Amino acid sequence: MGVAVGLGVLGILGKLVSIPYVSPYAFWLLAAGFAVLAIACLFKGV
Repeated sequence: MGVAVGLGVLGILGKLVSIPYVSPYAFWLLAAGFAVLAIACLFKGV
């Protein structure tokens, strides 16, 4: 879950503040964080 939250925070910060190498990929970082979180929730009980 820490990786998902980290990607999500980077995505949000990249949208709000201009960060080189992060801001152009803000949406994709946020989408990747959501995907990692969703996969982690699906496989939590396995």
